[in-house]
Amino acid sequence: MKPNKKLRELKIDGETVSPILPSDVKNYLIDIDGTICDDIPNEAPERMVTAKVYPDALETLNKWYDQGHIITFFTSRVEAHREVTETWLKKHGFKYHGMLMGKPRGGNYHWVDNHIVRATRYEGKFTDLIDTNATIQTFKK
Repeated sequence: MKPNKKLRELKIDGETVSPILPSDVKNYLIDIDGTICDDIPNEAPERMVTAKVYPDALETLNKWYDQGHIITFFTSRVEAHREVTETWLKKHGFKYHGMLMGKPRGGNYHWVDNHIVRATRYEGKFTDLIDTNATIQTFKK
């Protein structure tokens, strides 16, 4: 993992508090199981070592990384699976900046933020993203 050179550090009293993303840099949070490889449940961690990678995911994510975008894996795998997951990602050549463990399982969760959050459902093939119209839930005005 290497730092993204396009990021500017935000400092308060000399202490770095968060990076500032330029407008041309996207911050991708990517699921692992069933999105970049076979869908392996946490109850079968021994299968994580041999999960088959989805080649189009590897190619697309590494391209986004090389373009300067931020790639962070956001997975339902628990902290105890971090080492096997990092080893697997390295073995298959995934480039990324970080990994967040313990995402809620089941997919029925909402991210509430004071910034725009975009979500894309993986449906079997990784490609470049396109603009489309969709119905979303928002707060009542």
